[in-house]
Amino acid sequence: MAEVKIGDTVKAHYHSGTYIGEVIEDRGANYLIEVLAVLKHPLQGDLHNYGKLEDVFFHERKALAHHEKMNVKKAAVHSFEGEIPPYGKSLKEAVKNYRQKLVAEDHEFNKQSLLKLNSLEKHYY
Repeated sequence: MAEVKIGDTVKAHYHSGTYIGEVIEDRGANYLIEVLAVLKHPLQGDLHNYGKLEDVFFHERKALAHHEKMNVKKAAVHSFEGEIPPYGKSLKEAVKNYRQKLVAEDHEFNKQSLLKLNSLEKHYY
């Protein structure tokens, strides 16, 4: 794993989403990272019982906001090389990619996830 320093641009996996961000602070086992773009939208539903609908709380998860800070374990942080897309464009692309994945398979779980994603898009994005 490449050494990551304060000020570096990184790719970080956080709460089922993946983001491009800037390392702001080294916090021992974690890095504090400022969100610059979204690579993968967070999953909907109960992550501890993924794919289940009954007897679980079906979570609606928003992507982290532009410039929001996240405290990420160092193992989930990797160097990022390349152009950073504008936040709004990256969020739309991440939502589009997640939607395509959900509609590709006709399952009740995917339908419920799609409803949550549509709600997020309508109310927040």
